[in-house]
Amino acid sequence: MEPNPKKSKDSQSNSNGSTQPHSLFPDEVLEKVLSFIDSHKERSSVSLVCKDWYNAERWTRSKLFIGNCYSVSPEIVARRFPRIKSVRLKGKPRFSDFNMLPRDWGANIHSWLVMFAKVYPFLEELRLKRMTVGDESLELLAKSFPSFKALSLSSCDGFTADGLKAIATHCRNLAELDIQDSITEDISGGWLSCFPDNFTTLEILNFARLNSEVSFDALEKLVSRCKSLRILKVNESITLDQLQRLLVHAPQLVELGTGSFPQELTPRQYEDIESSFNNCRNLQVISGLWDATSLYLPVLYGACRGLTFLNLSDVALQSGELAKLLAHCSNLRRLWVTDTIEDKGLEAVGSSCPLLEELRVFPDDPYDLDQLHGVSELGFLAVSRGCPKLHYVLYFCRRMTNAAVVTIVQNCPNFTHFRLCIMNPGQPDYLTDEPMDEAFGAVAKTCTKLQRLSVSGFLTDLTFEYIGKYAKNLGTLSVAFAGSSDRGMQCVLEGCPKLRKLEIRDCPFGNDALLCGLEKYEMMRSLWMSACKVTMKGCRLLAKEMPRLNVEVIKDDEGSDDGKADKVYVYRSVAGPRRDAPPFVLTL
Repeated sequence: MEPNPKKSKDSQSNSNGSTQPHSLFPDEVLEKVLSFIDSHKERSSVSLVCKDWYNAERWTRSKLFIGNCYSVSPEIVARRFPRIKSVRLKGKPRFSDFNMLPRDWGANIHSWLVMFAKVYPFLEELRLKRMTVGDESLELLAKSFPSFKALSLSSCDGFTADGLKAIATHCRNLAELDIQDSITEDISGGWLSCFPDNFTTLEILNFARLNSEVSFDALEKLVSRCKSLRILKVNESITLDQLQRLLVHAPQLVELGTGSFPQELTPRQYEDIESSFNNCRNLQVISGLWDATSLYLPVLYGACRGLTFLNLSDVALQSGELAKLLAHCSNLRRLWVTDTIEDKGLEAVGSSCPLLEELRVFPDDPYDLDQLHGVSELGFLAVSRGCPKLHYVLYFCRRMTNAAVVTIVQNCPNFTHFRLCIMNPGQPDYLTDEPMDEAFGAVAKTCTKLQRLSVSGFLTDLTFEYIGKYAKNLGTLSVAFAGSSDRGMQCVLEGCPKLRKLEIRDCPFGNDALLCGLEKYEMMRSLWMSACKVTMKGCRLLAKEMPRLNVEVIKDDEGSDDGKADKVYVYRSVAGPRRDAPPFVLTL
């Protein structure tokens, strides 16, 4: 490892004869101070002050966050930061969650791990999101870093049970294994048996989304050995009576993802499960509850008093069942539910959860747009009246009104995340038949702390004029089936100084809209456009004018030469065009 750069004088001349400022602090003092700064944004700002601060920040940084794996190369990272122990890395653009990218698009972690193995032998943490992680990569990870402690795979793909076996076998200091919403193949439960008999360090274990059965005997032995286990999230293969046995071994849990609820229980089994939940006095989070019914939900009541987060997105509860459960959850801050609870269920949320800060309502069946049940503006209004601290919402519904949204943001003006998804594309205010412009205009005007916004429904360019004029703290904007002309996108790019991610699909925005952001894109992390009116000519002109941007076009039909740009992904990069682009990705 290269030595620490020597301290220079208080100023030095540059090529023009002027002087550059330098820190007045000794290196040791400056590095000690910087070691207390954890925020990657603050550290990046610190590194720009002067050369000495740049070097001090470089040598003291141990945690690295990269929001786009193609914005920089592993080689550049290795040269810049010699002492990294924790890496957080994101790959595919977020709209890949909606099956808009083929699985072989890219974002493979392997080249990164090859470099990390050379320069970061003391790597302890790796947290990946939307990346391809093969078994070969997991084996390299498991064998290259003797101090490795934490692996988090969120919405990743490519690995099988063999990769997990390598992690379990070789990572002797592992404290966290979190497999969240990942697309996995051939995952049998045998990997749990690969943890050594003397392995006791696990604190977090999450395999809630694995679709196959696991070895319960191996899981029970592992849980009983790991006395520091704080978070345990199991999948549907774990039954209620098996869950009870796990809780006996781990009453100290603070987060629990349960298994499957429907089964026949004897009165004695019911009492045992209820008693085990009652003994979990530290529980703050419960999720899972697959297919839970009113028959067995009461076993949870004794564990609800300390809950701050209740995730019911995997269970189609009815309003009465939810109301009875929430009566025991007076400290709830976060709640995820499906729209089967209907407006009456949301009325129970408003009356029972005065401390609620985050609400997510998911569609039970997103493809049935004609069904009459679900949630509407009435439920949203009820929550806003009873939960004044609400600042994060993701709300899927089939109808909404301008007046309701205006009242909602007046009741809860501190929204930082407002994601309203009206599921019928182009749906207007169902009472007045007017566009939903005034609704999102009210959000932009009233919620001055707004950081993330998702718009939907019948919208004209007026919505985007409001956003550009008032949403001065907006960082991420998602748009679908909205807008009248290029003017809408132009208003956003000209008026939102903190915009970092812009995601657009099925909108009438074309080349003029794309090219109006020439100076903006280098300050943003990424732009995604699909099913818009952008052409190859417009994309080539953008690439020519902004050579430091990567402009990628994903063609739906590789042989098509119709001039359309089906999907456009634009992002800043200091590494140049990526070297692993598949044939259907054209890099301009």
